[in-house]
Amino acid sequence: MLFNRINRDLLKKRIAEEDRPRKTLSFYQYFTISEPHSFRDEIFLKCSSLEVLGRIYVAEEGINAQISVPDENFEALQELIYSHPAMDGIRLNVAIEDDGKSFFKLTVKVRKKIVADGLDDSTFNPSNRGEHLTAEEFNALSEDPDTIIVDMRNHYESEVGHFQRAICPDVETFRQALPLVEDILKDKKDKNIVMYCTGGIRCEKASAYYKHKGFKKVHQLDGGIIEYAREVNKKGLENKFVGKNFVFDERLGERITEDVIARCHQCGKACDTHVNCANDACHILFIQCGDCAVKHSQCCSEKCSQFIQLPEEEQRKLRKTAVFNGTSCGKGRYKAHKAREGELNSN
Repeated sequence: MLFNRINRDLLKKRIAEEDRPRKTLSFYQYFTISEPHSFRDEIFLKCSSLEVLGRIYVAEEGINAQISVPDENFEALQELIYSHPAMDGIRLNVAIEDDGKSFFKLTVKVRKKIVADGLDDSTFNPSNRGEHLTAEEFNALSEDPDTIIVDMRNHYESEVGHFQRAICPDVETFRQALPLVEDILKDKKDKNIVMYCTGGIRCEKASAYYKHKGFKKVHQLDGGIIEYAREVNKKGLENKFVGKNFVFDERLGERITEDVIARCHQCGKACDTHVNCANDACHILFIQCGDCAVKHSQCCSEKCSQFIQLPEEEQRKLRKTAVFNGTSCGKGRYKAHKAREGELNSN
């Protein structure tokens, strides 16, 4: 079997009830895959045999994976990954905070690119990356007031946590970030540019892109925020990251420091808990505190709260025409949308 055929709700129930410890990890590698569909099928079968759950994207330019595996199968998974010559010895970013419930099914997809960048430039080589920095090197370079630190993640990620002095672009996708950051830095091509992201994959491509565009001193944080947090804890270094690291799995975040720098999108209270609206017809990602979760039935608005109380048959009919926050806004745009509507209760 090359695809998952089991009901989503049943899979969620299974993982919720599983008591075996699991490790959540991510890895990526840019290398040429001549037959991505065959490679995809092989990966699916081998990972399924190890009870791996999560998302794996395969493209001609490489592989990108966010997965979990039972602890007893971790070494076998590592051997599987390292058995491929292009992936031998690559970094496996193991999650900092992990309850083993990060994923509930295995999905392996073939895509045009492992990181959607919107680029159509055959002369651009994503493997010609910038200089990797360890946590110590990152800290030292960031002390220089002329160093420019750039967060290559989306706005809803940097909203809950980011490095001190970082430029945090107001974007929803990586493809939006590339030209925007290039424009922001257009007169700074001789400066030290230091980029970071969650685990390194976006910066790997971004650093290569900006080198391609003529930037002279391009650096990236090796292993991203995940590896940085591990290094500063292990070595007792100063932690220059503030807040929470957003992650793209069921956890939606792992705490790096105790600082809470974001606010509930409904009441304005200090909060950095991302949730998806309980109305599946909306499902918008937003920040919600515990009090508002109770008050609004874990929904982003009164409209959604009322909608989920309707009989399922009526909900199905209304989904064809009803417009919710998740219909009209992108990820994390809930606050701006509500402000336009005059419905945000902020302090």
